[in-house]
Amino acid sequence: MRCHIADMLRAQKRHISFHTPGHKRAGADITELSYSDDLSDPTGVLALAQADAARILGADASFFLTDGSTSGIYAMLFALRRAGKMRVAVSVYAHKSVFHACEALGMTPVYIAQGIREGIPCQPTEDALSQALSQADALLLTSPDYYGFFPPLAAARALCGGAGKPLLADGAHGSHLHGTPMHAANFADMWVDGVHKSLPALTQGAVVSAKGTWTRFLAEGVEFFRTSSPSYLILASIEYALKYPSDSRTEAAAVRAKRELGALDNDDWTKIVVPFGSCADAAQSFLERRGVYPEFNDGNYLMFYLSPATRVRQLKKLVRLCRPLARGELCSDAPVAGMVGGKTVTMRLSEAVGRTCARACGIVPPCVPLIARGEVVTPQAVQRLLKAKHTFGLTDGKILVFGE
Repeated sequence: MRCHIADMLRAQKRHISFHTPGHKRAGADITELSYSDDLSDPTGVLALAQADAARILGADASFFLTDGSTSGIYAMLFALRRAGKMRVAVSVYAHKSVFHACEALGMTPVYIAQGIREGIPCQPTEDALSQALSQADALLLTSPDYYGFFPPLAAARALCGGAGKPLLADGAHGSHLHGTPMHAANFADMWVDGVHKSLPALTQGAVVSAKGTWTRFLAEGVEFFRTSSPSYLILASIEYALKYPSDSRTEAAAVRAKRELGALDNDDWTKIVVPFGSCADAAQSFLERRGVYPEFNDGNYLMFYLSPATRVRQLKKLVRLCRPLARGELCSDAPVAGMVGGKTVTMRLSEAVGRTCARACGIVPPCVPLIARGEVVTPQAVQRLLKAKHTFGLTDGKILVFGE
């Protein structure tokens, strides 16, 4: 399938740059020129590429994003707000961008109850969805999540359809699913595909899409939150990635690798989640010394992220290196609700055990709360945060809690 943006970049004329960007090397990294089209009002190659994306993704309209899925989350929630829908049902352990967008837009998140199993947030049940949706104007689900599990999408679609409320999907980790029964397009009114995560696109490449009357509201949201200086390299890579062929050989090898490694029996072939427990740090160090870098270490699991560009020989090496490594005990403390309200105070993590968290915090990635707002800070969670190399929701290593 033709890649319109890449064709345009290859055909450009050599010229002297008296335009941005400031490196002045006229190549593929260009700005809006007479031949390059304009993402804010596309009529040429960008319009063709986005139209192709909409057909591939099963949307009425798709919008390229060079700011990652986060800007798509903001655009979708803005679309809800424009339609007068201010309360959105979201999972307790949704991506941090969902909560940031709600706060920035003055919207109210209605939390969907989730359990924890073996240290991993469970996708919400149909009953939990129904209860939260009854108090909200819309429903936003993560599909699939970072650990490779799906919510009950068909049930969610039926609930939203029966209530006349829109269904949104944070599909940041599901762009490789387009054309399959589990892609968000089969269920949602609006959804975001994080193309760079599970397809061969450059980092920050994403697409947000809509159906029906939501296309107008989403277009306005995109205009508000998408950069006015998009990278044409990222744009070209988005189109290329969406048109990249699937690889059944890699998918089959991934299934074999999961079985051989004793990985989680999840629903998504691109996410190999191996339970190393208390030995996770040692396993990560061992692998990285040998040039193998996992997507994340959450203190329990190492997650290895695949795509159609992953090679079978790379999977074989992963199995060979991981198979003999020691496995430890999983840290799996169930969340406990605390008292919410009153003044807040910032304190060192080691001093916050037993207090109630006032701002969600966790490990980056996966950027989902390890301790959600309103949950009691546990010793186990503190140890995982202290050992993590990258975190969110903390300030200079300190946590915000409710005062006594």
